[in-house]
Amino acid sequence: MRMDLIIVGVGGQGILLASRVMGRLAMNAGRDVKVSEVHGMSQRGGDVITHVRIAEAVQSPLIEEGKADAMIAFERMEAVRALPYLKKGGLIVVNTQKIAPAPVLAGAAEYPEGLLDALESAGELLALDAQHIAKKLKAPRAVNIILLGAFARRRGGDQAAWLEAVSACVPPRTVEANLSAFLAGWEAAVQ
Repeated sequence: MRMDLIIVGVGGQGILLASRVMGRLAMNAGRDVKVSEVHGMSQRGGDVITHVRIAEAVQSPLIEEGKADAMIAFERMEAVRALPYLKKGGLIVVNTQKIAPAPVLAGAAEYPEGLLDALESAGELLALDAQHIAKKLKAPRAVNIILLGAFARRRGGDQAAWLEAVSACVPPRTVEANLSAFLAGWEAAVQ
């Protein structure tokens, strides 16, 4: 397994947990992994980006622009902001949810239209309403794990290895809900 992955969204969406699951998955497979998180504004609402690099040996934790194999985006505008990192034709798994940033909430700007079209022209796009899936599961905080499930399916991952990594990284009382969320994402990826 060799992969450069960007994970983006806004604070409070579980981006850092998703990064830990990726790191655990890589370590369990005997790979070197480096994770770099930028989350200074992540206290609910600020943008967050995580670089996850997996290989036999990783020298730098940061992914250069145009080099990411894939992106998991928890919000569509954050996905567009991170597009410069994605290599041409890379995989984009994006939650269709809109989270208005402060300027939009204040009325100083409008939420841009056509974001999914921009993503579709940039690579292999899997857009899903992970928020809706999470609500159906009665696990509204599991959007991150749903997206990981969809990503794993699209990347051709070993489901059992992913389930073990999820189980190891989430709080014990939430393991069952998170495994259900992962499997729901796995199933949603066949659309």
